[in-house]
Amino acid sequence: MTLEEVLIQKPVERAQCTGKALEEVLLSAKDNNCLTVGVYESAKVMNVDPDNVCFCVLATDEEWECDIALQIHFTLIQSYCFDNDISIVRVNNMQQLAEIVRDKTGQLEDAHCCLIMNSADGSWEDPALEKLHLFCEESRSLNDWVPEITLPKR
Repeated sequence: MTLEEVLIQKPVERAQCTGKALEEVLLSAKDNNCLTVGVYESAKVMNVDPDNVCFCVLATDEEWECDIALQIHFTLIQSYCFDNDISIVRVNNMQQLAEIVRDKTGQLEDAHCCLIMNSADGSWEDPALEKLHLFCEESRSLNDWVPEITLPKR
Protein backbone atom coordinates (compact mmCIF):
# COMPACT_ATOMS: atom_id res chain seq x y z
CA MET A 1 0.00 0.00 0.00
CA THR A 2 1.40 3.37 -0.98
CA LEU A 3 1.27 6.51 1.13
CA GLU A 4 -1.33 7.94 -1.23
CA GLU A 5 -3.56 4.88 -0.73
CA VAL A 6 -3.25 5.19 3.02
CA LEU A 7 -4.05 8.91 2.93
CA ILE A 8 -7.28 8.53 0.94
CA GLN A 9 -8.74 5.94 3.30
CA LYS A 10 -11.48 7.07 5.65
CA PRO A 11 -10.32 7.43 9.29
CA VAL A 12 -12.32 4.39 10.47
CA GLU A 13 -10.97 2.23 7.64
CA ARG A 14 -7.46 3.48 8.33
CA ALA A 15 -7.73 2.63 12.03
CA GLN A 16 -9.03 -0.88 11.28
CA CYS A 17 -6.37 -1.45 8.62
CA THR A 18 -3.64 -0.23 10.95
CA GLY A 19 -4.82 -2.42 13.86
CA LYS A 20 -4.82 -5.49 11.62
CA ALA A 21 -1.38 -4.57 10.27
CA LEU A 22 0.00 -4.22 13.81
CA GLU A 23 -1.37 -7.61 14.84
CA GLU A 24 0.05 -9.20 11.69
CA VAL A 25 3.49 -7.67 12.26
CA LEU A 26 3.58 -8.69 15.93
CA LEU A 27 2.68 -12.30 15.10
CA SER A 28 5.19 -12.44 12.26
CA ALA A 29 7.94 -10.88 14.38
CA LYS A 30 7.22 -13.34 17.19
CA ASP A 31 7.40 -16.29 14.79
CA ASN A 32 10.74 -15.02 13.43
CA ASN A 33 12.30 -14.26 16.85
CA CYS A 34 12.30 -10.54 16.06
CA LEU A 35 10.18 -9.45 19.03
CA THR A 36 11.26 -8.21 22.45
CA VAL A 37 8.53 -7.95 25.09
CA GLY A 38 8.70 -6.08 28.38
CA VAL A 39 9.76 -2.62 29.52
CA TYR A 40 13.07 -3.71 31.07
CA GLU A 41 13.90 -6.19 28.30
CA SER A 42 13.20 -3.48 25.72
CA ALA A 43 15.40 -0.97 27.56
CA LYS A 44 18.25 -3.50 27.57
CA VAL A 45 17.90 -4.07 23.82
CA MET A 46 17.77 -0.33 23.13
CA ASN A 47 20.95 0.10 25.15
CA VAL A 48 22.88 -2.78 23.55
CA ASP A 49 21.64 -2.77 19.94
CA PRO A 50 19.58 0.35 19.13
CA ASP A 51 20.24 0.14 15.39
CA ASN A 52 18.41 -3.17 15.25
CA VAL A 53 15.11 -1.76 16.61
CA CYS A 54 12.64 -0.82 13.88
CA PHE A 55 9.31 -0.34 15.69
CA CYS A 56 8.02 0.19 19.23
CA VAL A 57 4.59 -0.52 20.73
CA LEU A 58 3.58 0.86 24.13
CA ALA A 59 0.49 -0.49 25.87
CA THR A 60 -1.48 0.54 28.88
CA ASP A 61 -5.02 0.31 30.16
CA GLU A 62 -7.04 1.91 32.94
CA GLU A 63 -5.46 -0.31 35.59
CA TRP A 64 -1.94 0.96 34.81
CA GLU A 65 -2.77 4.51 33.69
CA CYS A 66 -1.91 6.05 37.09
CA ASP A 67 1.34 4.11 37.57
CA ILE A 68 3.88 6.94 37.73
CA ALA A 69 6.91 4.65 37.35
CA LEU A 70 5.44 3.14 34.17
CA GLN A 71 4.66 6.60 32.78
CA ILE A 72 8.27 7.66 33.42
CA HIS A 73 9.50 4.55 31.58
CA PHE A 74 7.15 5.37 28.69
CA THR A 75 8.44 8.94 28.52
CA LEU A 76 12.04 7.75 28.40
CA ILE A 77 11.27 5.10 25.78
CA GLN A 78 9.37 7.61 23.65
CA SER A 79 12.24 10.08 23.85
CA TYR A 80 14.73 7.40 22.89
CA CYS A 81 12.57 6.36 19.93
CA PHE A 82 12.21 9.97 18.74
CA ASP A 83 15.97 10.54 19.00
CA ASN A 84 16.73 7.35 17.04
CA ASP A 85 13.99 7.63 14.38
CA ILE A 86 12.14 4.56 15.62
CA SER A 87 8.42 4.54 14.80
CA ILE A 88 6.27 4.25 17.90
CA VAL A 89 2.57 3.64 18.59
CA ARG A 90 0.40 3.13 21.63
CA VAL A 91 -2.39 0.61 22.13
CA ASN A 92 -5.00 1.02 24.83
CA ASN A 93 -5.62 -2.64 25.60
CA MET A 94 -2.63 -4.29 27.21
CA GLN A 95 -4.47 -7.58 27.77
CA GLN A 96 -5.23 -7.89 24.07
CA LEU A 97 -1.63 -7.10 23.19
CA ALA A 98 -0.45 -9.66 25.75
CA GLU A 99 -2.62 -12.34 24.08
CA ILE A 100 -0.91 -11.63 20.76
CA VAL A 101 2.69 -11.58 22.02
CA ARG A 102 2.41 -14.30 24.69
CA ASP A 103 4.99 -17.08 24.34
CA LYS A 104 4.17 -20.76 23.76
CA THR A 105 4.02 -21.51 27.49
CA GLY A 106 1.41 -18.79 27.96
CA GLN A 107 3.65 -16.91 30.40
CA LEU A 108 3.80 -13.15 30.15
CA GLU A 109 4.13 -10.70 32.97
CA ASP A 110 4.87 -7.43 31.17
CA ALA A 111 3.46 -6.51 27.78
CA HIS A 112 3.68 -2.76 28.33
CA CYS A 113 6.41 -2.39 25.72
CA CYS A 114 7.16 -4.46 22.62
CA LEU A 115 10.03 -3.87 20.23
CA ILE A 116 10.05 -5.21 16.71
CA MET A 117 13.59 -5.91 15.62
CA ASN A 118 15.30 -6.34 12.27
CA SER A 119 16.39 -9.93 11.82
CA ALA A 120 20.09 -10.63 12.30
CA ASP A 121 20.49 -12.00 8.78
CA GLY A 122 18.07 -9.54 7.16
CA SER A 123 15.79 -12.33 5.94
CA TRP A 124 12.60 -11.23 7.71
CA GLU A 125 10.47 -8.51 6.17
CA ASP A 126 6.78 -7.89 6.57
CA PRO A 127 4.85 -5.63 4.17
CA ALA A 128 2.49 -4.70 7.02
CA LEU A 129 5.43 -3.07 8.81
CA GLU A 130 5.71 -0.57 5.96
CA LYS A 131 2.01 0.29 6.44
CA LEU A 132 2.71 1.00 10.10
CA HIS A 133 5.70 3.19 9.27
CA LEU A 134 3.54 5.15 6.80
CA PHE A 135 0.82 5.51 9.42
CA CYS A 136 3.36 6.87 11.93
CA GLU A 137 4.82 9.22 9.34
CA GLU A 138 1.37 10.59 8.52
CA SER A 139 0.52 10.94 12.22
CA ARG A 140 3.73 12.86 12.88
CA SER A 141 2.89 15.24 10.03
CA LEU A 142 -0.36 15.95 11.93
CA ASN A 143 1.58 16.48 15.20
CA ASP A 144 0.39 13.18 16.66
CA TRP A 145 3.79 11.89 17.78
CA VAL A 146 2.60 8.68 19.44
CA PRO A 147 -0.58 7.66 17.61
CA GLU A 148 -2.97 5.24 19.25
CA ILE A 149 -3.99 2.06 17.44
CA THR A 150 -6.93 -0.12 18.31
CA LEU A 151 -6.20 -3.80 17.89
CA PRO A 152 -8.90 -5.87 16.16
CA LYS A 153 -11.18 -7.99 18.34
CA ARG A 154 -10.07 -11.60 18.65
